[in-house]
Amino acid sequence: MKIETLTARHVMSRVLVAIRADESPLMAWELMRRSGVHHLPVVEGRQVVGVLTREDVAVTWSGGPQEQSDRQVGSLLGREPRPRVGPDTPLTRVAAVMVDSGCDAVPVVSRSGLVGLVTARDVLSAVAGRTDLRNEGPGEIVTGMFHLEPVLPGDG
Repeated sequence: MKIETLTARHVMSRVLVAIRADESPLMAWELMRRSGVHHLPVVEGRQVVGVLTREDVAVTWSGGPQEQSDRQVGSLLGREPRPRVGPDTPLTRVAAVMVDSGCDAVPVVSRSGLVGLVTARDVLSAVAGRTDLRNEGPGEIVTGMFHLEPVLPGDG
């Protein structure tokens, strides 16, 4: 398939690890670490609120586990809405949206909500001809597979 005919649907990641806006940065960091991802869609149900990156978490990290457990990832998201694309958005337009907004991941949304995520890596894979076009089934969003509670040392 030619690059000009590819859409977000053809290149997006379909199985997503996501996080709810009321979860902690500690949980976000652990989800990213355990799942090996650099971007976490922040969701309320299937509606995307934003996309959290490892850099977002690292830059705002202060204090220890207790402080990180008391904060919410929703507070780490920027005030401006993150760009979004539809499943049928041409890949060239997706790339332009990423360049224009300075982000390296764009949520793919339909009427039913979040259906995928296109990252810079997905775009590069498509340009390199390494897109698996057979993988066009419905996506899956996994949130909160576990709950983290910090274990702090005793007072003495």
